[in-house]
Amino acid sequence: MGVADPKVSPVSDQDHKLYRLLARRVGQIPLRQRLGIESDREARIFGQGRKRFHIENWYGGAIVIRALFYLAFIHRRARRNALRIEVRHNRIQLAKLPSAFDGFTILHLSDLHLDMNPEFPHTLAERIRELEYDICVLTGDFRYRTSGPTEPALEGMQRVRVHLKEPVYGILGNHDSIRMVPALEEMGIRMLLNEALRIQRGRSHLYLAGIDDPHYYRAENFERACHGIDHAAVSILLAHSPEVYSRAAHADFDVMLCGHTHGGQLCLPGGIPILVDTDCPRRYCVGPWRYHQLQGYTSVGAGCSIVDLRLNNLPEVTLHQLVRI
Repeated sequence: MGVADPKVSPVSDQDHKLYRLLARRVGQIPLRQRLGIESDREARIFGQGRKRFHIENWYGGAIVIRALFYLAFIHRRARRNALRIEVRHNRIQLAKLPSAFDGFTILHLSDLHLDMNPEFPHTLAERIRELEYDICVLTGDFRYRTSGPTEPALEGMQRVRVHLKEPVYGILGNHDSIRMVPALEEMGIRMLLNEALRIQRGRSHLYLAGIDDPHYYRAENFERACHGIDHAAVSILLAHSPEVYSRAAHADFDVMLCGHTHGGQLCLPGGIPILVDTDCPRRYCVGPWRYHQLQGYTSVGAGCSIVDLRLNNLPEVTLHQLVRI
C-alpha cells in the first residue's frame, strides 16, 4: 500500500513527508489515526481518551488558578517553586539483572512543557549538566499546550539537548504532536513509537521499549512495542501515563517509567494532591510503586502544566539506578 490519497484520507499534503518517514515504524493505520485525531480532536476539553474531562485542555483554568493564588498571596512563592528542580534518586532491584548492568543509571525527565516559561529550559539545563548517568529517557509532554505550534517547544528542547549525554530516548505525551518526531530525532533523541530496542553491554543486554500516549490519544500498542523482546532478559517500558500499569505488568515488563500526573502539581501540605489527571489509583500517581512483578516510577515532572506554579510539590529530575540482587 502506498501513500494514502489525500482526497479520501485525513493525511494532508503537508503530512506526506512525515508519512513516508514514519509509516513503516508506526504502521499506516495507526499513523493515520494519530494524525486524524490531532486534526479533529486535539484540545478538546470533554470526551476523547480515558477520561471525560481534560483539565489541561481548559486554558481558562489558568486565569482562575492565578487569581486564586494572587488572592491567597502565594502566587510569587508558587512561581519560584516551579523552577526549584530537585534531583531525586530511585534504586530498582532486579534479580535477573546481568552483572554488566549492575549500577546502570537512567536519567528520567518528564513533562517538560518547554515553551511555558522562557526561564525553564536554561534552569533545567543547569540542573542536569553535571549529572552522571548511562542513558537519558524522556517520557513525553515537550509542549505546553495540547495544540498549536510546536516550534517553541522544539527550540526549548534543543537548548536542553546540548547538555544531555548520549544516548537519549523519548516517547510522546498527550501534549505532543507526532509531527514533532522528525525534529526530535534530528537532535539525536531516538523516539520509541510503540517500539523496542536492545541495549548492549559486552555480551549482556536489556530491552528498552516505548509506547505512544495512552492517556488522551490512546495510541499505545503493546503488541508492537513488545515485538522482539526476550522476556528472560530485563525489559523497561517508557509510558507517558501510569494508566497502563496493569497491562505493562501482564506484558511481562520488569520496570515502567512514566509521568503525566505532575504529582498533582498544586498540593495540600504533605504533598497531598488536590487533583490528579489520570485514570488509575493514586498509589501509582507519584514516585515508586509496584504491581505484581512490575516496579514502576511516576515522575512529578520537571515542568508545569496549565500554570507555571507549584505548591507543596517541587519539580524533579530522577536518577534511577538498576541494582542486581
